[in-house]
Amino acid sequence: MEYVTTFQVLLLVTGAFFAGFVDSIAGGGGIITLPLFLSVGIPPHLALGTNKLQASFGSLTASLRYRHSGLISFRKLKTGIVFTLAGAAAGTAAIQSIPADFLNMVLPVLLLGVFLYTLFSPRMGELDVEARIPVFRFYLLFGLAIGFYDGFFGPGTGSFWTIALATLLGMNLKRATATTKVMNFTSNIVSLTVFILGGKVLFLLGILMGIGQLSGAWLGTHLVVKNGTRFVRTIFLIVVAATIANLVVRRFL
Repeated sequence: MEYVTTFQVLLLVTGAFFAGFVDSIAGGGGIITLPLFLSVGIPPHLALGTNKLQASFGSLTASLRYRHSGLISFRKLKTGIVFTLAGAAAGTAAIQSIPADFLNMVLPVLLLGVFLYTLFSPRMGELDVEARIPVFRFYLLFGLAIGFYDGFFGPGTGSFWTIALATLLGMNLKRATATTKVMNFTSNIVSLTVFILGGKVLFLLGILMGIGQLSGAWLGTHLVVKNGTRFVRTIFLIVVAATIANLVVRRFL
C-alpha cells in the first residue's frame, strides 16, 4: 500500500479502533488518529482527508446504534442536521481565508472553559431539564457555528456540541452524546466530500481504518447505553483534558 507498510497499517487500524471507542463516548478521536497518520509519514493533506473517511464510519455507526437504543430520533434532529450541513460547507469553503494559527491559539482556552464548567458542575447532564433556548434558535446558532468550525478546523467539535446540548437544550449527557454523533457525521460528510473532490483521500487505508472505527464505536455506544451519565461525564473530562494538552503541545513544540 502506498505510503505505509503492513505493520503501519495494523498500527493505524488499531488506533482507529480506540479512536472510535473514545469518540463514540465523548468525541476527540482525532487526537488519536491524526498524530498516528503523521507519525508514519503520510502527508498532512492526505492525513486530514483520510481521517475524515475513517471517522465517518465511526460517527455513522454510533449514530445508528444510539438511534436503535432510542436515545435519538433523526426526524427530530433534521433542523440541526440542515444547519450543521450549511455551517460545515461554509467552513470548508473558508478554510483558506482564516488563519488556522488563530484558532489553534484560542481553542485551548475555550476547551479549558468547557472542562472547568463540567468539572465544577457535578450534576450537569444527570437528568433532562428544561431547555434554556428554543430548539430552532439553538440549531440555527450552534449548527452553523460548530458546523463551520468542524468544516474548517475540527479538534474539540464533539466537546462543544455535548456541552452546548447539555447546558442549553437541557439534555442529559447520554442524549447529548448521542445527538453529538449525528452532528459529527453530518459535518464529516461535507468535509470528506471536499477532500475526495480534491483527490486527498487514501481510500483503501481509510476503509480498513473505518472497520476499526466501526468496531470501536459499537463497543463505546454499548457502554454508554448500558452505563449512566457519570460514566459519560468521566470519559468526557478525560478527553477534553487530553485535547487541551494535545493542542498546547502542537502550539508550542
